[in-house]
Amino acid sequence: MRYRALGRTGIEVSTYCLGTMMFGSVGNPDHDDCVRIIHHALDHGVNFVDTADMYSAGESETIVGKALRGRRDDVVLATKVHFPMGEGRNRGGNSRRWILTAVEDSLRRLDTDRIDLYQIHRPDHTTDIEETLATLDDLVRAGKIRTYGCSTFPAEEIVEAHHAAQRRAVSRFRTEQPPYSLLARGIEADILPVAQRYGMGVLVWSPLASGFLSGRVSRDTVDLTTGRAALTPHRFDPAIPANAAKYDALEQLTALAADLGHTLPELALAFTQAHPAVTSTIIGPRTMAHLDAALKGAELALADATLDRIDEIVPPGVNLYRPDGAWRPPALTDTTLRRRPHADRAAA
Repeated sequence: MRYRALGRTGIEVSTYCLGTMMFGSVGNPDHDDCVRIIHHALDHGVNFVDTADMYSAGESETIVGKALRGRRDDVVLATKVHFPMGEGRNRGGNSRRWILTAVEDSLRRLDTDRIDLYQIHRPDHTTDIEETLATLDDLVRAGKIRTYGCSTFPAEEIVEAHHAAQRRAVSRFRTEQPPYSLLARGIEADILPVAQRYGMGVLVWSPLASGFLSGRVSRDTVDLTTGRAALTPHRFDPAIPANAAKYDALEQLTALAADLGHTLPELALAFTQAHPAVTSTIIGPRTMAHLDAALKGAELALADATLDRIDEIVPPGVNLYRPDGAWRPPALTDTTLRRRPHADRAAA
């Protein structure tokens, strides 16, 4: 396992980060098995664990807390806040009111007295970013978190947050957690350059493109009734014209991996590690076999000729699909934000 500095935080983390989204009712409901998987990752040099309060409605954090008993000091522990937790108003978002509640809930579930990296899971346009940053800064001063970052923020909002932190004389986002894979390279055009400019650590998620690069999918054999393909058939169905470019690229990338003597997942994980802005790649196993398959390629480094071939298959900065299916900017989803009031426009 290799290690890199997490931006300018002074913290060193493994280049693989163990993501725990699949631990709990959404993925693997066997707590003991999940604990064994976490221990196996730690035993193989992984010292970075990422979770979120909303993963299986807090169950993932509980599992991580169980697994880290007696090993907490050896792990850089990251979690996230933003998505709704339970019924009722004001139980989500990035407000001071909710963050102060959510962090205590996470600390309790994780069975720890501090979180090393606390991340804002998505932007919240109903909350002033200055309020969010000031709240996070207070949590650092209180010793409840060590540093903080953002996840899946647009480049312009990262820049705005940095300027807001400067205005308020508080600490700024130290990390960003964006989606990145062989099929979703859009962040190369903006997010990664911005992260480099501000000295941010970057931990990337979905390196296997939600299972599309798992090595178990092909145009002719994909099964839309099971697994991830059943959950998001619009991403896997070969009959949908928008998926044609993905399957074309998949076939070429599979052949390239075979020529190198590696599996497609090994190629996919190694690709995310090649960009100088990337600190760590989040692997999200559900089973021990998934973890072992990921760890097998941990030392793989791609030659320039291989990266050149990848650029020919999927050009730099190009997304062959929209990688973040969990959030879209309100400017696109809320019609009132892109249409003048009726009184201000003539009726057709």
